[in-house]
Amino acid sequence: MAALQGVRVAVLATDGFEEAELTEPTKALGQAGAKVDIIAPHDGRIQAFKHHDKTITIPVDMTLDQADPAHYDALLLPGGALNADAMRMNQRAQQFIRAMTSVGKPMAVICHAPWELISAGVARGRTMTSYHTIQDDVRNAGANWQDQEVVVDGALVTSRQPSDIPAFNREMIRLFAHSAASPSTAGS
Repeated sequence: MAALQGVRVAVLATDGFEEAELTEPTKALGQAGAKVDIIAPHDGRIQAFKHHDKTITIPVDMTLDQADPAHYDALLLPGGALNADAMRMNQRAQQFIRAMTSVGKPMAVICHAPWELISAGVARGRTMTSYHTIQDDVRNAGANWQDQEVVVDGALVTSRQPSDIPAFNREMIRLFAHSAASPSTAGS
């Protein structure tokens, strides 16, 4: 399966990400042929969690200071409350998200990561889902919150939690492949 051959995907994350929400989508992207870079505020490794417990660490490919959104075709934002809360307040992460949004590049966002869209100012008017505990935040930001395992709204796919990952991965790959085939975003 090489639906994403040549597609470069940026994954913005930091310590406290939900393990399955980063590792499973990045594995699916790799199997589909995408090149995935883990981008964090700091170099070295970032700490995963499974709910409240620390699990593995994964290596960072580059820092936010080094990453250029123009070099990527798509964006993945994994959840985890600690991760999303830290990333939403990071100015470089906000700029990266706004840059991707401004040119219509596709984004896959799960769990608590819609907080990052809210803080970047790109949630208003969107239809999305999230982890149920932040649905008020999503609505208060002017988005239409849906309680569904996966919601696709234009170039945005969102899901609620780790149990939704099979549907999330399916729709993420479909969206990223469709966008890669479109001349408006391919090769950006």
